[in-house]
Amino acid sequence: MINAEHVRNDFPILNKKKQGQRFVYLDSAASSQKPMSVIESMSNYYKETHSNVHRGLYDASVEATRLYEESRKKLARFANSQPEEMIFTRNATESLNLVARSLGDQLITKDDCVLTTYLEHHSNLVPWQLLVQRKKARLVAARITREGTLDMADFEKKLDEQPKLVAITLCSNVTGTLPDIKKMVMKAHQQGAVVVVDGAQGVPHMEVDVKSMGMDFMAITGHKMLGPTGIGALYGKKEWLENMPPFLGGGDMIKEVKIQQSTWNDLPFKFEAGTPNISGAIGLGTAIDYLNDLGMHQVRDHEKKLFKHAYGALSERGMTVYGPSDADEKSGIIAFNIEGLHSHDIASILNERNIAIRAGHHCAQPLVNALGAVAMARASFYVYNTEDDIDQMVLALSHAQRILGKSK
Repeated sequence: MINAEHVRNDFPILNKKKQGQRFVYLDSAASSQKPMSVIESMSNYYKETHSNVHRGLYDASVEATRLYEESRKKLARFANSQPEEMIFTRNATESLNLVARSLGDQLITKDDCVLTTYLEHHSNLVPWQLLVQRKKARLVAARITREGTLDMADFEKKLDEQPKLVAITLCSNVTGTLPDIKKMVMKAHQQGAVVVVDGAQGVPHMEVDVKSMGMDFMAITGHKMLGPTGIGALYGKKEWLENMPPFLGGGDMIKEVKIQQSTWNDLPFKFEAGTPNISGAIGLGTAIDYLNDLGMHQVRDHEKKLFKHAYGALSERGMTVYGPSDADEKSGIIAFNIEGLHSHDIASILNERNIAIRAGHHCAQPLVNALGAVAMARASFYVYNTEDDIDQMVLALSHAQRILGKSK
């Protein structure tokens, strides 16, 4: 098992205090904190190796290119893909928009169906809304159950509409729900659909094998998996990527340029126009090293333990907890409300005790509304969190219930 007390020492920000109270960070679903090894790897790049990649013949450029491409290889191994199938982007949102523009504009025509679900983050909903608007097509969403899980019967029923593209999440950023991706991909492929998976919330927390899962594309973001902001990736099956047009035009994504036309570079460079986020990619590579050292099985088991502890503590105090109660069916996320208190008030009260949680609709309004709420409080856990962190949150929440007369 992960020794979270030991892990905490690797994260400088967790040492800061507020009025003598230590910083309890329970918002990793929004963005994880960064270990010192990631911070140092990026600093060392700027101090010792900074130059552009894929261009220079001098030592610094060669070394920068090596570090950049080594990070791509690390990410490919992490997801069990090939380096040429892993395209660096700014984040998962850009990855999803890349597919919507480059593939979607070719694939979708008038009256075609695009299928998604009520579990989705706005980043895996809005790009498809824009696509169907451009193409005069249809967007259909599979419902969720009262428990906040995907209604598989409704998903399969909507597959009868023969969607050309299916966009689904690996893990809900609100309820932590883990849909049966492998089964959904298989069912969608049987209908001839291309499957795009939003892996932003899932990849940092569990082992992911794109080959065995079978998806055609998967969006990844670095900042939720101990890496820096501004770096992400798109996994795509080679056969799709080779036949898709570039998303952006400019330097490095070309082989030959003439005034009237150009030819495109090989994968993955065809989709990486201009100077990339070199330091971000290097930092992401170091973050992957850190996670590999911990072991993704251990990461998953640690979060399951924390969720069980949090679910029991919140439920017994009369708080409304959303999503599945079984830790095997979800990641380390718990969304909740206290009757009579707005989630923003809850978050503000916790902040007074130096405890950070999220409040609001979490960029997933259709999901939150489908569960009968306008907003929710959300605590999310990662490798540096302990049961004591949860106890501190629960103590503060119980205090809020008492002073505001909401205790049951």
